[in-house]
Amino acid sequence: MLRVEVGTAAAPAYVRRDSLLRRVWAWLREHGINIYAGLAIAYLLIPIAVIILFSFNNPAGKYNFTWESFTLDHWKTVFSLPDLNSALLTSLKLAALATIISTAIGTLMAIALVRHRFFGRRTANFLIVVPMATPEIVMGASLLSFFLILGTPSLGFSTLLIAHVMFCISFVVVVVRSRLIGFDRSLEEAAQDLGANALDTFRLVTLPLIMPGIVAAALLAFALSIDDFVVTNFNSGTTVTFPLYIFGAAQRGIPVEVNAVATILFCSTLIAMGFTVLQQRRAERMASVRPQQEGEDLLGTTPVPPPAPGGAGG
Repeated sequence: MLRVEVGTAAAPAYVRRDSLLRRVWAWLREHGINIYAGLAIAYLLIPIAVIILFSFNNPAGKYNFTWESFTLDHWKTVFSLPDLNSALLTSLKLAALATIISTAIGTLMAIALVRHRFFGRRTANFLIVVPMATPEIVMGASLLSFFLILGTPSLGFSTLLIAHVMFCISFVVVVVRSRLIGFDRSLEEAAQDLGANALDTFRLVTLPLIMPGIVAAALLAFALSIDDFVVTNFNSGTTVTFPLYIFGAAQRGIPVEVNAVATILFCSTLIAMGFTVLQQRRAERMASVRPQQEGEDLLGTTPVPPPAPGGAGG
C-alpha cells in the first residue's frame, strides 16, 4: 500500500532587511534632486525673507541690523520720506519707459531674426548675446565714455533711459525668439487663405499666440531696469534712483521704510507673475477645449457614441 505522508507547511523564506544606512541612502538617492532644488530656492529666498522680517523691526539706533522688537509704525509711514518717494518714482518711471521701448523694439527684432533671411543675420544673433555676457561694470563704463564722446550736455534721466533700453533689448529678443521658434506657421497661412491681409494676420493670429512670451519679456525687462545699480551709477549724473538711494543711505543707516518699500515691490512682482501664470494656464485650457467644440459645431450636434456590441441589428 502506498503511504502518503502529509508534512507540515513550509516555513516562510527569510527576508533580509537592509540596514538603516542603506535605507537612508536609497531615500536620499530617490529624493536628492528635490532636496537640492529646495536648498537652492531657500538660498535665494532667505535674504528676501530677512528684508521682509526687518521691515517690522523697531531698531534702537539708525542701523537696522539687529532685531529689537516688532512694530507696524514704519509701515504706517512707509511713504513719509520725500527723498525715498522721489527715488522710487524715478525708478518706476524709468523702468516703465525702458520696458515699453525695449519690448517694442526687441519683439520686432526677434520676429525679423526668426522669420527672415538677410545679410548679417548670424552676426546680429551673436551681437544680441554680447550685452548679456558683458560684465555690467564694463557696460556702464563704456556707455559713460560713449556719452562723453558724443558731447552729451549732462548725464541724467535721458542717458539712463538709453542705457536701460540698451541692455534690456537683448533679454527681450531672447525670450520672444524662444516663443517664435516653436510657433506653428500654418495658422498664419490658414488666416491668409481665409482672406486676412498681413496686418490682420499679425494682429489677430500671431500677436495673441506670442503674447505670453512678450509679457514674460516685459516683466523681465522691468525687473532688470528697476533694480539695476552698476550701469545706473555710471550714467545717472544727478538723478537718484531707488537702488542709488539705498546705496547712499547704507553709509549713514538705511531707514526701515526702505525694507517696507522693497517688500511692496517684491509682493507686487509675485502678484504680476502669478497673474501671468494663471493667464497662460487659462489659454492652454481654452486651446485644448476649442478643437472639441469646433468638431461639435461641424457635426451640428454632440457626437453619438457607437452602439454596444450585440445590440439590435448586430
